[in-house]
Amino acid sequence: MKNLVVINYGMGNLFSVFKAIRHLNIPVKISDKKKDIQNAAGLILPGVGAFKDAMNEIHKRKLFNIIKNEVEKGKPLLGICLGFQLLFTKSYEFGICSGFDFIKGNVVRFRKERKVPHMGWNSVKIINLRNRILKGIKNDTYFYFVHSYYVVPLEKKVVLTTTKYGRTEFVSAVEKLNIFGVQFHPEKSGENALLIYKNFYEISINNNKG
Repeated sequence: MKNLVVINYGMGNLFSVFKAIRHLNIPVKISDKKKDIQNAAGLILPGVGAFKDAMNEIHKRKLFNIIKNEVEKGKPLLGICLGFQLLFTKSYEFGICSGFDFIKGNVVRFRKERKVPHMGWNSVKIINLRNRILKGIKNDTYFYFVHSYYVVPLEKKVVLTTTKYGRTEFVSAVEKLNIFGVQFHPEKSGENALLIYKNFYEISINNNKG
């Protein structure tokens, strides 16, 4: 049976994501090896830290083109927190840095009206009910967030959920074809939130059957 691969690029919450998926009895491994990424049913890009540092590590480890090629061939990809932001065109964190550009849009900093980073529990408003990644998740469910920047997609149709922080209503989850992303941490958000990983695995397995 094909497994999920949590991509190891030297940053972030690799093991907490790995343990959460293993808890669901889903076959998963942490790897940065080309063969593992190519053979995976689906890819998970986690991350905690700065956008530019993350992209530097991805390029340094020669992972950029490997990931890009697999996703462009149709392999499902799930980005979490910083990994979610890396899916977009560019970030303005510590200057301008290019991301994967799977989804057109920018990553920008919260205004100073509220404490930054946005940290703790917050609810998500489901905008697109006809999605696959949030199957079984109810509207206004609370998830755990830790971030100072948020994404601004240029394509409104990719938006799955929004979340309010002060006067800012930001995009907290997206879906575009085989690409999925969440700003929050499912692995830190309770048992029900783990449905996101279960849904992603089912999407990945069904994708391979096709």
